Amino acid sequence: MSIADFPDHKYLINARELGERLGEPTLIDLRPAEDFSLGHIEGSKHLDIYGVSLNDSADAPLNAFLSIFRNLFGTRGVSQDKPVVIYDHETGERAARAVWLLAVLGHPDVRILDGGTQAWTASGKPLARLTAAPAPADPAKAPPASPPYKGTPNLELLATRFDVHRAIDDERSVIVDVRRESEYRGTERRARRAGTIPGAVHIFWRDHLDDQGAFRPAEEIRDLYVSRGVTPDKTIIPVCQGGYRSANTFLALKSLGYPRVRNYVASWGEWGNRDDSKIIVPGP
Repeated sequence: MSIADFPDHKYLINARELGERLGEPTLIDLRPAEDFSLGHIEGSKHLDIYGVSLNDSADAPLNAFLSIFRNLFGTRGVSQDKPVVIYDHETGERAARAVWLLAVLGHPDVRILDGGTQAWTASGKPLARLTAAPAPADPAKAPPASPPYKGTPNLELLATRFDVHRAIDDERSVIVDVRRESEYRGTERRARRAGTIPGAVHIFWRDHLDDQGAFRPAEEIRDLYVSRGVTPDKTIIPVCQGGYRSANTFLALKSLGYPRVRNYVASWGEWGNRDDSKIIVPGP
């Protein structure tokens, strides 16, 4: 399958295309540090943001959260004038969330490597290894601090709890719960309260990935979502536990040309821990 099969593939790049552009984009590896050390795409910079989450999407904590990522991406040399490619071992939740975050922060050209390092090596391309441990830092020779990433935020790409509350009774919106069936039905508890958001459609995020962890053909993904009432004429709000898996759904739908997709930034980590959240426990 070609990335070009997707109507709007501005968030996607495949191994062949990356190989042709290697050296042009800023490459960021979102896998755990031990995976990076064992093999990464030459020229990549490592960044692990897995533990940086948000549990209150009100304005002040949200702005502080986004400021953290401006600084983190800045330390990896991310700038407005250079494209960015972010990858995982597959088209995974870690990389998807980082791509979505950079899009929210206003980067004009940020993409996920579809299929990740698995697709890269399957195409015959090598991975570089770290041959020695980094030398101890010398404070006297420390380089100047990197400036934070600067861009104009696009907050229409994210949803807060206030947006989700409004979407519950809005026929022009669809909330998509992308978590495991056990989380959706409340038999697996990962917050103080279990269940799902009233009216949410359950579509597990991995259902749009193939056996190699890459996106399925565009028409298959479209048929999956349209069959459940998730159509391009509506505002779509994907929800998971912390905005990772739902970011993957965000990329899938945006790449299909869906114009209004807003990833719920704090997801169930916020919703399931509040007393004022509307929650239902679906039947079997």
